[in-house]
Amino acid sequence: MTDEPQTVYEMIGGDETFQALVDVFYAKVEADERLRSLFPQDLEPGKRWQFLFLTQFFGGPARYAEARGHPRLRMRHGPFPIDMQARDQWLHHMLVAIDEVGIAEPARSIMRDYFERGSAAMVNLYDYGVSG
Repeated sequence: MTDEPQTVYEMIGGDETFQALVDVFYAKVEADERLRSLFPQDLEPGKRWQFLFLTQFFGGPARYAEARGHPRLRMRHGPFPIDMQARDQWLHHMLVAIDEVGIAEPARSIMRDYFERGSAAMVNLYDYGVSG
């Protein structure tokens, strides 16, 4: 008898928990004046894609790939002006959402680490402190 390691998707309860995470996160984005302006008027498609991506990334069904192909996160986020301040605010909302939803260890740390690294990779505007 072998113990198969559980995926994060399984650890946290699958679709229901991921849907709650996306809903809590997007409610925070919608209430955040600065971040809200970076998102499209209609948040529903983004919520759907985020749900499908996160469930797949963390070990659930490959529904994102079936519907949309490779995630290409940098390309998909390229049109949006993401500086470090926007990244930090986005990350703050996601980390708070993880805690509000009640995601426990070890999944909590795994997810936090992914979002910290992943959000940094989406930054596409840099202020180098150069004045001209």
